[in-house]
Amino acid sequence: MNESEKQELASLIGKFARQEGVNATPIPGVFSFKASTTERLTPSVYDPSLCIVAQGRKQAMLGEEIYYYNPSDYLVVSVDLPMIGQVTEASTDNPYLCMKIRLDFQQISELLVRDMDTHGSKPLPRTRGLFVGKVEEPMSESVLRLARLLNSPEDIPVLAPSMIREVYYRLLRNNYGSTMVHTALKGSNMQRIASVIRKLKAELDQPISVKALAELANMSVSTFHLHFKSVTAMSPLQFQKRLRLIEARHLMLSRDLDVAATAYQVGYESPSQFSREYARMFGKPPGRDISQLRQHVHPQAMNLNEQHFAAS
Repeated sequence: MNESEKQELASLIGKFARQEGVNATPIPGVFSFKASTTERLTPSVYDPSLCIVAQGRKQAMLGEEIYYYNPSDYLVVSVDLPMIGQVTEASTDNPYLCMKIRLDFQQISELLVRDMDTHGSKPLPRTRGLFVGKVEEPMSESVLRLARLLNSPEDIPVLAPSMIREVYYRLLRNNYGSTMVHTALKGSNMQRIASVIRKLKAELDQPISVKALAELANMSVSTFHLHFKSVTAMSPLQFQKRLRLIEARHLMLSRDLDVAATAYQVGYESPSQFSREYARMFGKPPGRDISQLRQHVHPQAMNLNEQHFAAS
């Protein structure tokens, strides 16, 4: 993406990012995001999405790995992942600006079957549930056409689906195409791990049985552990713990629950254990952390920014 393309994309995103944080756009499944200040480290769940950075910089930590994304970079998250994000370059005059497109793997699978030969995709040494790449031609042209459509709301119902499909196609054709293929193919290891992750999210307050999860993935326990950690960079138990703690923070902010009630609601049997693990993850005991957050962040904004637009 050249300089003029970055400037045009930043201008379009800024026009439709009327408030800090997440902004829905007239195109279903497409969002704009703005941050005018650098952020503290923010644990959150990143949902399956393609995020294109037009201005500013951000980093995200998965386990011990740090992923940096800068102007003209994109981040792809293929499964729900509990991560720690931070906007590292932003100001009032030059805010961090990003466009997010939710990934529809059904559409991507249809592209694999109907429209392309994927044998030329370059294999990767490992398969994580996310990666960072460069927006190059002709992907930048596809992204800009989609962004320009925001100025023509009457055309969106007819043209947006085909333009999003084109962005998917360009994503499949780039250097990380093999990862996208692996993610979209029915029955692949990535898809089987994704089904386990969906179960963990839906039943995060329930005790975890690694054997049952392995059976759901149709894998042996040892093979399941290997593939789960390959995708998420953590064990199933660590993954569930992070999901629980992030959800607990959201509940205390949005519903004003106390520490004990929150602990039980997300599956902890001991509030004291919950408090210890919360402090290790967020740096402060839950009561103090939530009190400080309420002084600076409205609960609704926290909900939108962390839960629904975390990858941006």
